[in-house]
Amino acid sequence: MQRRLYKQGIELSIIGFGGMVLVGMGQKRAEATVARSIDRGINYFDVAPFYGAGEAETKLGAALGSRRKDVFLACKTLERTAAGAQRELEHSLRALRTDHLDLYQFHAVTEKSEVQAIFDRAGAAETFLEARRKGTVRFIGFSAHSVEAALALLGRFEFDSILFPVNFVCYAKGNFGPQVLRKAGELRVARLALKALAHRPWRKGEERTYPNCWYRPIEDPDLARQALRFSLSQGVTAAIPPGDERLFNMVLDMADDLPPMTAEEQARLLATAARLRPLMRVRDDASK
Repeated sequence: MQRRLYKQGIELSIIGFGGMVLVGMGQKRAEATVARSIDRGINYFDVAPFYGAGEAETKLGAALGSRRKDVFLACKTLERTAAGAQRELEHSLRALRTDHLDLYQFHAVTEKSEVQAIFDRAGAAETFLEARRKGTVRFIGFSAHSVEAALALLGRFEFDSILFPVNFVCYAKGNFGPQVLRKAGELRVARLALKALAHRPWRKGEERTYPNCWYRPIEDPDLARQALRFSLSQGVTAAIPPGDERLFNMVLDMADDLPPMTAEEQARLLATAARLRPLMRVRDDASK
Protein backbone atom coordinates (compact mmCIF):
# COMPACT_ATOMS: atom_id res chain seq x y z
CA MET A 1 0.00 0.00 0.00
CA GLN A 2 1.21 3.47 -0.83
CA ARG A 3 2.62 5.47 2.08
CA ARG A 4 3.05 9.21 2.51
CA LEU A 5 5.22 11.33 4.77
CA TYR A 6 3.82 12.22 8.18
CA LYS A 7 6.63 13.78 10.25
CA GLN A 8 10.32 13.22 10.96
CA GLY A 9 10.71 10.67 8.17
CA ILE A 10 7.73 8.58 9.33
CA GLU A 11 5.52 7.38 6.50
CA LEU A 12 1.92 6.28 6.99
CA SER A 13 -0.26 4.06 4.84
CA ILE A 14 -2.69 6.20 2.88
CA ILE A 15 -5.54 4.17 4.39
CA GLY A 16 -5.75 4.07 8.17
CA PHE A 17 -7.49 1.59 10.44
CA GLY A 18 -10.26 3.13 12.53
CA GLY A 19 -10.76 1.32 15.84
CA MET A 20 -14.56 1.54 15.55
CA VAL A 21 -14.31 -1.32 13.05
CA LEU A 22 -13.68 -3.67 15.99
CA VAL A 23 -16.77 -2.69 17.96
CA GLY A 24 -19.20 -5.61 17.94
CA MET A 25 -16.58 -8.16 16.83
CA GLY A 26 -15.43 -11.18 18.79
CA GLN A 27 -11.79 -11.09 19.90
CA LYS A 28 -10.58 -13.80 17.51
CA ARG A 29 -12.16 -12.03 14.57
CA ALA A 30 -10.70 -8.72 15.75
CA GLU A 31 -7.24 -10.26 15.88
CA ALA A 32 -7.63 -11.71 12.38
CA THR A 33 -8.87 -8.35 11.04
CA VAL A 34 -5.95 -6.44 12.54
CA ALA A 35 -3.40 -9.01 11.34
CA ARG A 36 -4.83 -8.97 7.81
CA SER A 37 -4.76 -5.17 7.76
CA ILE A 38 -1.10 -5.05 8.77
CA ASP A 39 -0.26 -7.75 6.21
CA ARG A 40 -1.97 -5.64 3.54
CA GLY A 41 0.28 -2.70 4.39
CA ILE A 42 -1.71 -0.63 6.89
CA ASN A 43 0.54 0.81 9.58
CA TYR A 44 -1.65 3.71 10.80
CA PHE A 45 -4.14 2.74 13.54
CA ASP A 46 -6.48 5.21 15.24
CA VAL A 47 -8.64 4.51 18.29
CA ALA A 48 -10.29 6.24 21.24
CA PRO A 49 -11.46 5.19 24.72
CA PHE A 50 -15.09 6.01 23.97
CA TYR A 51 -15.30 3.76 20.90
CA GLY A 52 -17.68 1.10 22.12
CA ALA A 53 -17.20 2.30 25.72
CA GLY A 54 -13.64 0.96 25.75
CA GLU A 55 -14.27 -2.11 23.61
CA ALA A 56 -12.20 -0.91 20.66
CA GLU A 57 -9.12 -0.11 22.76
CA THR A 58 -9.21 -3.42 24.62
CA LYS A 59 -9.62 -5.49 21.47
CA LEU A 60 -7.02 -3.54 19.52
CA GLY A 61 -4.48 -3.77 22.32
CA ALA A 62 -4.84 -7.54 22.47
CA ALA A 63 -4.87 -7.86 18.69
CA LEU A 64 -1.69 -5.87 18.13
CA GLY A 65 0.37 -7.92 20.58
CA SER A 66 3.92 -8.37 19.31
CA ARG A 67 3.08 -6.34 16.19
CA ARG A 68 2.69 -3.11 18.16
CA LYS A 69 6.19 -2.15 16.99
CA ASP A 70 5.05 -2.37 13.36
CA VAL A 71 2.34 0.30 13.61
CA PHE A 72 1.85 4.00 14.24
CA LEU A 73 -0.74 4.08 17.01
CA ALA A 74 -2.92 7.15 17.48
CA CYS A 75 -5.40 7.78 20.29
CA LYS A 76 -7.60 10.66 21.47
CA THR A 77 -9.25 12.23 24.47
CA LEU A 78 -12.39 14.30 24.96
CA GLU A 79 -11.04 15.56 28.27
CA ARG A 80 -10.19 19.27 28.44
CA THR A 81 -8.52 19.40 31.87
CA ALA A 82 -5.03 18.20 32.74
CA ALA A 83 -6.30 15.80 35.41
CA GLY A 84 -8.96 14.32 33.15
CA ALA A 85 -6.57 13.92 30.23
CA GLN A 86 -3.99 12.26 32.52
CA ARG A 87 -6.52 9.70 33.76
CA GLU A 88 -7.67 8.93 30.25
CA LEU A 89 -4.13 8.70 28.88
CA GLU A 90 -3.15 6.21 31.58
CA HIS A 91 -6.30 4.18 30.93
CA SER A 92 -5.63 4.10 27.17
CA LEU A 93 -2.03 2.98 27.65
CA ARG A 94 -3.20 0.08 29.84
CA ALA A 95 -6.03 -0.93 27.52
CA LEU A 96 -3.79 -0.80 24.45
CA ARG A 97 -1.01 -2.70 26.25
CA THR A 98 1.65 -0.21 25.26
CA ASP A 99 4.11 2.10 26.98
CA HIS A 100 3.59 4.94 24.52
CA LEU A 101 1.30 6.42 21.91
CA ASP A 102 2.74 7.61 18.63
CA LEU A 103 0.08 10.32 18.38
CA TYR A 104 -2.21 11.73 21.06
CA GLN A 105 -5.01 14.08 20.04
CA PHE A 106 -7.52 16.49 21.52
CA HIS A 107 -10.66 15.03 20.00
CA ALA A 108 -13.77 16.59 18.48
CA VAL A 109 -12.99 20.17 19.46
CA THR A 110 -15.96 22.21 18.27
CA GLU A 111 -16.19 25.47 20.24
CA LYS A 112 -13.64 28.22 20.87
CA SER A 113 -14.39 27.83 24.59
CA GLU A 114 -12.94 24.31 24.39
CA VAL A 115 -9.77 25.68 22.82
CA GLN A 116 -9.44 28.11 25.72
CA ALA A 117 -10.08 25.36 28.28
CA ILE A 118 -7.39 23.13 26.74
CA PHE A 119 -4.74 25.84 27.04
CA ASP A 120 -5.87 27.35 30.35
CA ARG A 121 -3.89 26.70 33.51
CA ALA A 122 -4.51 23.04 34.46
CA GLY A 123 -5.84 22.47 30.95
CA ALA A 124 -5.31 19.26 28.98
CA ALA A 125 -2.37 20.76 27.07
CA GLU A 126 -0.31 20.46 30.26
CA THR A 127 -0.78 16.69 30.28
CA PHE A 128 0.05 16.39 26.61
CA LEU A 129 3.27 18.36 26.92
CA GLU A 130 4.42 16.45 29.99
CA ALA A 131 3.63 13.12 28.29
CA ARG A 132 5.68 14.15 25.28
CA ARG A 133 8.55 15.17 27.56
CA LYS A 134 8.45 11.75 29.24
CA GLY A 135 8.15 9.85 25.96
CA THR A 136 4.71 8.36 26.57
CA VAL A 137 3.48 10.47 23.64
CA ARG A 138 5.58 11.10 20.52
CA PHE A 139 3.41 13.53 18.55
CA ILE A 140 0.58 15.90 19.48
CA GLY A 141 -2.46 16.57 17.32
CA PHE A 142 -6.17 17.29 17.37
CA SER A 143 -9.40 16.56 15.59
CA ALA A 144 -12.06 19.22 15.16
CA HIS A 145 -15.67 19.26 14.05
CA SER A 146 -15.82 22.94 13.16
CA VAL A 147 -13.76 25.24 10.98
CA GLU A 148 -13.82 27.84 13.73
CA ALA A 149 -12.25 25.53 16.32
CA ALA A 150 -9.72 24.10 13.88
CA LEU A 151 -8.41 27.52 12.87
CA ALA A 152 -8.27 28.64 16.50
CA LEU A 153 -6.24 25.57 17.46
CA LEU A 154 -3.87 25.93 14.52
CA GLY A 155 -3.16 29.49 15.63
CA ARG A 156 -2.57 28.51 19.24
CA PHE A 157 0.08 25.76 19.23
CA GLU A 158 2.64 24.06 17.00
CA PHE A 159 0.74 20.84 16.35
CA ASP A 160 2.21 17.87 14.52
CA SER A 161 -1.04 16.93 12.78
CA ILE A 162 -4.73 17.64 12.39
CA LEU A 163 -7.43 14.98 11.90
CA PHE A 164 -10.27 16.66 10.04
CA PRO A 165 -13.28 15.83 7.82
CA VAL A 166 -12.21 15.99 4.18
CA ASN A 167 -15.31 15.19 2.17
CA PHE A 168 -16.39 16.18 -1.32
CA VAL A 169 -20.00 16.95 -0.35
CA CYS A 170 -18.88 19.18 2.53
CA TYR A 171 -16.44 20.92 0.19
CA ALA A 172 -19.08 21.48 -2.49
CA LYS A 173 -22.11 22.41 -0.36
CA GLY A 174 -20.71 23.53 2.99
CA ASN A 175 -17.40 25.25 2.14
CA PHE A 176 -16.17 23.02 4.95
CA GLY A 177 -12.53 22.01 4.90
CA PRO A 178 -10.46 23.80 2.27
CA GLN A 179 -9.58 26.78 4.49
CA VAL A 180 -8.47 24.48 7.32
CA LEU A 181 -6.29 22.27 5.13
CA ARG A 182 -4.79 25.34 3.49
CA LYS A 183 -3.86 26.82 6.89
CA ALA A 184 -2.46 23.52 8.11
CA GLY A 185 -0.36 23.25 4.97
CA GLU A 186 1.02 26.75 5.46
CA LEU A 187 2.05 25.79 9.01
CA ARG A 188 3.48 22.44 7.89
CA VAL A 189 1.01 20.53 10.04
CA ALA A 190 0.39 17.02 8.71
CA ARG A 191 -3.19 16.49 7.55
CA LEU A 192 -5.17 13.32 8.25
CA ALA A 193 -8.64 12.83 6.80
CA LEU A 194 -11.94 11.71 8.31
CA LYS A 195 -15.38 11.34 6.75
CA ALA A 196 -14.16 10.78 3.18
CA LEU A 197 -17.07 8.36 2.62
CA ALA A 198 -19.78 10.39 4.35
CA HIS A 199 -22.65 10.97 1.91
CA ARG A 200 -25.28 12.78 3.98
CA PRO A 201 -26.88 12.85 7.44
CA TRP A 202 -29.27 10.04 8.32
CA ARG A 203 -32.86 11.06 7.64
CA LYS A 204 -35.41 11.05 10.44
CA GLY A 205 -36.87 7.56 10.74
CA GLU A 206 -34.39 6.08 8.28
CA GLU A 207 -33.13 2.59 9.13
CA ARG A 208 -29.53 2.91 10.26
CA THR A 209 -27.99 -0.01 8.41
CA TYR A 210 -24.50 0.97 9.57
CA PRO A 211 -24.80 1.21 13.37
CA ASN A 212 -21.17 2.28 13.85
CA CYS A 213 -21.65 5.30 11.54
CA TRP A 214 -23.45 8.43 12.74
CA TYR A 215 -23.94 9.49 9.09
CA ARG A 216 -25.15 7.79 5.90
CA PRO A 217 -22.00 6.42 4.25
CA ILE A 218 -21.30 5.87 0.57
CA GLU A 219 -21.94 2.22 -0.31
CA ASP A 220 -21.40 2.25 -4.07
CA PRO A 221 -17.79 1.12 -4.75
CA ASP A 222 -17.34 3.39 -7.76
CA LEU A 223 -18.48 6.51 -5.91
CA ALA A 224 -16.55 5.45 -2.80
CA ARG A 225 -13.37 5.18 -4.85
CA GLN A 226 -13.93 8.66 -6.31
CA ALA A 227 -14.65 10.09 -2.85
CA LEU A 228 -11.46 8.57 -1.43
CA ARG A 229 -9.40 9.78 -4.36
CA PHE A 230 -10.81 13.27 -3.83
CA SER A 231 -9.88 13.33 -0.14
CA LEU A 232 -6.41 11.93 -0.79
CA SER A 233 -5.89 14.61 -3.45
CA GLN A 234 -6.22 17.45 -0.92
CA GLY A 235 -2.67 17.22 0.44
CA VAL A 236 -3.50 14.70 3.17
CA THR A 237 -1.20 11.95 4.42
CA ALA A 238 -3.89 9.34 5.06
CA ALA A 239 -7.64 8.80 5.26
CA ILE A 240 -9.52 6.70 7.81
CA PRO A 241 -12.58 4.86 6.40
CA PRO A 242 -15.87 4.60 8.33
CA GLY A 243 -15.92 2.35 11.38
CA ASP A 244 -17.82 -0.48 9.72
CA GLU A 245 -16.23 -3.79 8.74
CA ARG A 246 -18.06 -3.97 5.41
CA LEU A 247 -16.99 -0.49 4.35
CA PHE A 248 -13.46 -1.00 5.63
CA ASN A 249 -13.12 -4.19 3.57
CA MET A 250 -14.44 -2.36 0.50
CA VAL A 251 -11.80 0.33 0.93
CA LEU A 252 -9.08 -2.23 1.55
CA ASP A 253 -9.94 -3.88 -1.77
CA MET A 254 -9.42 -0.61 -3.66
CA ALA A 255 -6.49 0.73 -1.63
CA ASP A 256 -3.85 -0.18 -4.22
CA ASP A 257 -5.57 1.82 -6.95
CA LEU A 258 -6.24 5.34 -5.68
CA PRO A 259 -4.35 7.70 -7.98
CA PRO A 260 -4.63 11.46 -7.44
CA MET A 261 -7.60 13.17 -9.08
CA THR A 262 -7.10 15.74 -11.78
CA ALA A 263 -8.74 19.15 -11.38
CA GLU A 264 -11.30 18.17 -14.02
CA GLU A 265 -12.17 14.95 -12.21
CA GLN A 266 -12.58 16.82 -8.94
CA ALA A 267 -14.87 19.39 -10.57
CA ARG A 268 -17.09 16.64 -12.00
CA LEU A 269 -17.36 14.92 -8.63
CA LEU A 270 -18.16 18.15 -6.79
CA ALA A 271 -20.94 18.86 -9.29
CA THR A 272 -22.67 15.59 -8.32
CA ALA A 273 -23.20 16.94 -4.80
CA ALA A 274 -25.62 19.65 -5.98
CA ARG A 275 -28.71 18.05 -4.42
CA LEU A 276 -27.08 16.60 -1.32
CA ARG A 277 -27.17 18.00 2.19
CA PRO A 278 -23.64 18.23 3.63
CA LEU A 279 -22.85 16.52 6.90
CA MET A 280 -20.99 19.66 8.00
CA ARG A 281 -20.89 23.25 6.81
CA VAL A 282 -18.89 26.33 7.71
CA ARG A 283 -20.41 28.69 10.26
CA ASP A 284 -21.05 32.27 9.27
CA ASP A 285 -18.62 33.46 11.97
CA ALA A 286 -15.92 30.85 11.37
CA SER A 287 -13.32 33.34 10.23
CA LYS A 288 -13.93 35.80 13.09
